[in-house]
Amino acid sequence: MAPSKVLAGARVVLPTGTVDDGRVVVDGTRIADTAPPQAEVVDLSGHWVVPGFVDLHNHGGGGASFAGGTAEEILKGVETHRRHGTTTVVASAVTGELDFLARHAGMLAELAQQGDIVGIHFEGPFISPCRKGAHDEQLLRHPDPAEVRKLIDAAHGHAKMMTLATELPGGLDSVRLLVEHGVIAAVGHTDATYEQTVQAIDAGARVATHLFNAMPPVGHRAPGPITALLEDERITVELINDGTHLHPAALQLAFHHAGAARVAFITDAMDAAGFGDGRYLLGPLEVEVADGVARLVEGGSIAGSTLTLDRAFKRAVTVDRLPVGDVVAAISANPARLLGLDDRIGSLEPGKDADLVVLDDAFDLVGVMRQGSWVVDPHLG
Repeated sequence: MAPSKVLAGARVVLPTGTVDDGRVVVDGTRIADTAPPQAEVVDLSGHWVVPGFVDLHNHGGGGASFAGGTAEEILKGVETHRRHGTTTVVASAVTGELDFLARHAGMLAELAQQGDIVGIHFEGPFISPCRKGAHDEQLLRHPDPAEVRKLIDAAHGHAKMMTLATELPGGLDSVRLLVEHGVIAAVGHTDATYEQTVQAIDAGARVATHLFNAMPPVGHRAPGPITALLEDERITVELINDGTHLHPAALQLAFHHAGAARVAFITDAMDAAGFGDGRYLLGPLEVEVADGVARLVEGGSIAGSTLTLDRAFKRAVTVDRLPVGDVVAAISANPARLLGLDDRIGSLEPGKDADLVVLDDAFDLVGVMRQGSWVVDPHLG
């Protein structure tokens, strides 16, 4: 067990606000109220301490794919994102043959059982060919509830979320099935109308998969899914804050209409995150990453991102000028609550896992702790 520590002198972001010259007591794997006499004091003066980041939607990193890699490769990707502050990650699949997705879900479920990931997100194959993005159109299919159930069962209780084009035949019944089995139904890669999106929300959909991307734009006579998803207080909207997927004004629009309590920053990362430019595969499709932007070789569609959540945090504070507390909510507390894990992660409170990130005064990451142990030691780098 990791030795007890007192992280002292930093600006600590708590659910109640920021405490200057604050302290966080770590006893073993948890945050504690009081420190034992032998606790090590770690001076973090001039730094920020924020909760560990929680990524709802992530396809890989470090050169490894969550959507098709081996267990060893997936663990490499998980470690890459941990070193960038993501102490909790949901592994996202991409469109593939149903039998392959079921087999891969079984392997991901074993990693979830071990605690390496917290669950599985199925993005595809039940999405619209009109808004397919970087998904293989030949493998897309309508959301047949029987096939949806097959993937849920294959995940052995570790399916956390599924993205659907809910306007397709079987879409609403599939949403209801997901809700019945405790899986988050997300609206995305959709060509739905405003009215169809309202129906999906009323059926139980609770997330907008990477809002604005892979869905119709807002029109003054056809407000489309974006309007329905922003206006409904039951919906959490995912945002990819990498400067490529969203114009800063679109991000501000989402925060203004949804409010900080309904935004979740995600990476939608693929293999190149934390790794570098080059050629990769996203599912069966070839991707070219140049200057940190991932696009399909054929067609040029954006193919996920190379984002890590520490970069999303810094951009939100320094470029988008969002309050630090709002960014912490979007990157930690809100996704933790959505996943039903806010009793142990998502905020710096006694009794919760000692998952935290240390940032310098320029909001660059210098330290990461997961369950009481340093992944990145702020004094060693």
